[in-house]
Amino acid sequence: MADKKKISYGHELTKGILKENPVLRLVLGTCPTLATSTSVVNGVGMGIAATIVLICSNIVISALRKVIPSKARIPAYIVVIASFVTMVQMLVKAFVPALDKSLGVFLPLIVVNCIILGRAEAYAGKNPVLASACDGLGMGIGFTAALFCMGTVREILGAGTFLSGIDTMIGSFVDLKGFTGFDFTAGLSNVGLAPMTLFILPAGGFFVFGVLMALVNRIAEKNGHQKAVLQGCEGCPHASLCKLRTEKEGACEAPDNAENSGKEAAAQ
Repeated sequence: MADKKKISYGHELTKGILKENPVLRLVLGTCPTLATSTSVVNGVGMGIAATIVLICSNIVISALRKVIPSKARIPAYIVVIASFVTMVQMLVKAFVPALDKSLGVFLPLIVVNCIILGRAEAYAGKNPVLASACDGLGMGIGFTAALFCMGTVREILGAGTFLSGIDTMIGSFVDLKGFTGFDFTAGLSNVGLAPMTLFILPAGGFFVFGVLMALVNRIAEKNGHQKAVLQGCEGCPHASLCKLRTEKEGACEAPDNAENSGKEAAAQ
């Protein structure tokens, strides 16, 4: 059905930036967001790596959507995603080893990033290749933008620097003329101030995350987008499978049984 619908590629490309931002609107990929946004360079590096995996995996999964059996789609998606993550990790190790060392285990953990698996299940497995590629690129841009914003706030307030370590990321490809980022610590010390280390700690990450989430949702609502609400199990792409399993096991009868038991106890 999705293949027959008229698809707006512009909409698919831009929806991930604000309307359906994977981090600040859909609340996906929170763990890598909080872990790698201590600096702008780390955040952008993670965002670019995840975007490449998103685009490539969406294209392959969309191309194979009519071949992959429904019951085996999740393992098949993970195999596809893991293959591209391995390729990206090897490329990062070869060309940007400092970034690979900085991101550490969070680079290979892109395999289980719920943004990538979620887009494969909710979109790429049901839509044409070009639309899926646009969706992956849009979601990747939104993810990278969220990491950039969080990294900017946390790095400036928490470390007193901005773009620190950029030479290790792109210095081998672009002549930065000795530029290694901005350092505000000397200026702060001259006026008796110091960076607030709290912002590069987990507590500061959660605080910045909450403020940005509230701000983005407010902007989205002012632009006429639907208000973001906390969804229950019905918002999960696997909700239908869970419901089927629950009905099969008879667990759906538990509330009625509990109610009957309560009535019997009251009668006694």
